[in-house]
Amino acid sequence: MVTENPGERGPRRRPAGKKEFGRPKYMPKRKVCAFCVDKMDDIDYKDVPRLRRFLSDRGKIEPRRKTGTCAKHQRTLTIALKRARHLALLPYTAEHVREMGGFVSPRA
Repeated sequence: MVTENPGERGPRRRPAGKKEFGRPKYMPKRKVCAFCVDKMDDIDYKDVPRLRRFLSDRGKIEPRRKTGTCAKHQRTLTIALKRARHLALLPYTAEHVREMGGFVSPRA
């Protein structure tokens, strides 16, 4: 193939049998921080209904990629959740996990 510019190679062709890389077909909507939208500077550990949204069904703290909170608010959210757990406002584990008995030591 002859071109006028030696650095130019011409149109790119996809080799047969290989996947085409590029932009994915579906772009999910970017999540925004709920605390930034409400312009909250600090997160109150006594606001149990709001904090409960950031716990999984098993009682674990949800990660940023799932909830969409920013790094600053995720740090303060974690502290607020731990304080609420310590004061027994929120459970450490879910009800169904407590009923099953959880992990039992093999030596017991």
